[in-house]
Amino acid sequence: MNSGEIKLTILMPCLNEAETLAACIRKAQTSLLSLGISGEVLIADNGSTDGSQEIAEKLGARVVPVAEKGYGQALRGGVAAARGRWIIMGDADDSYDFSALGPFVEKLQAGHDLVMGCRMPWGGGTVLPGAMPWKHRWIGNPVLSFIGRLFFRCPVTDFHCGLRGFRKEAYDKMDLKTTGMEFASEMVIKATLKGMKISEVPITLHPDGRSRPPHLRSWRDGWRHLRFMMLFCPRWLFLIPGAVLVVIGGIFCLLLAFGPVFLGPVRLDINSMLVAAMMVLVGFQLVYSAVFLRIYGFTQGFLPDQPGLRRLLRAITLEKGVIAGLFVGFTGSLLLGSTFWDWVRTGFGALDPAASARRVVPAVTLLALGVQVVFGSFFLSSLGINRPVD
Repeated sequence: MNSGEIKLTILMPCLNEAETLAACIRKAQTSLLSLGISGEVLIADNGSTDGSQEIAEKLGARVVPVAEKGYGQALRGGVAAARGRWIIMGDADDSYDFSALGPFVEKLQAGHDLVMGCRMPWGGGTVLPGAMPWKHRWIGNPVLSFIGRLFFRCPVTDFHCGLRGFRKEAYDKMDLKTTGMEFASEMVIKATLKGMKISEVPITLHPDGRSRPPHLRSWRDGWRHLRFMMLFCPRWLFLIPGAVLVVIGGIFCLLLAFGPVFLGPVRLDINSMLVAAMMVLVGFQLVYSAVFLRIYGFTQGFLPDQPGLRRLLRAITLEKGVIAGLFVGFTGSLLLGSTFWDWVRTGFGALDPAASARRVVPAVTLLALGVQVVFGSFFLSSLGINRPVD
């Protein structure tokens, strides 16, 4: 077939799947025949040494070698080589039924950009006995899927289902960057952020047919997914916690500047003021980090182009940031200078520890914030230096 005749590519990443690959290929070929659609079965081989390539070629599948190691790398290489307008990808361990791809094709024909399989019963799917470890079924997948919906409002029940279909044109627009297991998360997140049409179809997950352990490492790969989602959405990891610390710490610093504060039988004074000042500094750094990550994600292509980010880049110029930082630092210097003048008037003798601390603590906090703002502005400016903002 030439490339113009192929509508569907059924893509399987492969690394030593000789035990199950033949069954998967035959099911995929059966699906193409039953659907009456022109297509191909494509194996993205990631360096198999067990004869998987020969098995695939003997059955008429096309094999594309992908030298770069990693789940994401294998899929990226496979998608790049795919000839179909639509691509349905799935693992070659026989846990997914490639002979039942009709619902995916129907959704793709209807114009959906990304069609996710759903294995979970609460989404209409089925997990057969022995098909999924308990920690994946009841902890890992539900928690990560919930976080994905919370952070990004993804309309997906089973965030990490490996059986999914997408239009190649939509995939190109996603501009995926990751190369490991995070590839699956990035695809759903990018499709959501770019406003693509996403749907989900229930599927059945079967026990895989391999005698060896799976490539997936539960805790390591789960952490990689979680880390990627947190870094991709700095609002929850940095911005909200940081803002809470700044507000609470700032309120207590302000109140304690005028004297002790009593909360029932609890007396808060200078030591509490020091803790509140620390909260302000840490919180402000977290808020600034959220801005750093948001702009970095935008400039590096991880996040879609957003008018709000462009306005932020235009608003936070190096010059404005330096001026703001110097103003904050100057305010702190005035407070510190007033305390120093009191010290001079006493002949550099002893000052009232509590009274002087009520000015020194806010003073050094403002000085530190000023330094953060000045140097943070230089960093922000360097992040956006190669990105047009007009």
